[in-house]
Amino acid sequence: MSQMLAVGASNMDIAGHSARSLVLGDSNPGRIRYAPGGVARNVAENLARLGHPTRLFTALGDDPPGHSLLQATSAAGVDMRSCWVLPDQATSSYLSVHGADGDMVVAVNDMGIVDSITPARLAPYAADLAAAQALLFDCNLSEASLAWLCAHSGDAPVFVDTVSTHKCLRIASSLARVHLLKPNRLEAQALTGLPLDTSADAAAVAQWLHARGVQQLVLSWGAQGVFWSDAQGAQGWQPAPEVVVQSASGAGDALMAGLMHMAGQPLGQAVRFACGCAALTLGVAGTNDPALSVARVQQWLELNP
Repeated sequence: MSQMLAVGASNMDIAGHSARSLVLGDSNPGRIRYAPGGVARNVAENLARLGHPTRLFTALGDDPPGHSLLQATSAAGVDMRSCWVLPDQATSSYLSVHGADGDMVVAVNDMGIVDSITPARLAPYAADLAAAQALLFDCNLSEASLAWLCAHSGDAPVFVDTVSTHKCLRIASSLARVHLLKPNRLEAQALTGLPLDTSADAAAVAQWLHARGVQQLVLSWGAQGVFWSDAQGAQGWQPAPEVVVQSASGAGDALMAGLMHMAGQPLGQAVRFACGCAALTLGVAGTNDPALSVARVQQWLELNP
């Protein structure tokens, strides 16, 4: 069976969760957790738990966080042969602060090592990319690396996570090669330059992206749920799952893994399955649900029709 390949960031996530409403400029009681993170790494772990042979292309420092990430990701079932361990750089870290409702209030990332994932480093793996079952690229990568990856992706469907309002612009020149794009509302607005103030604006954004070659759009809209659209004209909304949120970190990455798992199925069905993956992840304190499986997602969907 061909592999799914994920290319992008691996972080050590440091998440602070306040026990009550945050008071800015003051010390807030709560809990601090360390967990493996990073968009590409999270998606890869979720894909492995959903039963897919998955290989991760990423860069880690030769330091304790890097060793911990390498061990934890391998233990989750991800093929880490294509991980570069760089002795002269520090492993990426992502520091986030969450309110009592689990939503992130602010975050700081230290991700300079991702710039070492260059076209020159990737070039020896061009054949592996073209032979993949599906490809996941995150916009933590540089514009040059994203362009090279898209140009060498062969016939494999390309899934792209836009990551942030600043980094989403890095995929702008390669949209014609994107099979599925997963931004949130602010990222889609930054990428297209179109307003997204109301749900009625979503169709115009989808039309703009489809006109530039994006085959499928899955637009996360917080409490309003997910808007989805494909280039053949099908569109719809999937309500946000009703779940007691332990942490919002990683839910979007679980959503992406669910979409990749359902590649080839009608997009509306894929989005529903993917929202089940996200719901299970929202219900755990960490960035990934260690018990995620196809059976558990299907059970959740049966209980939440």
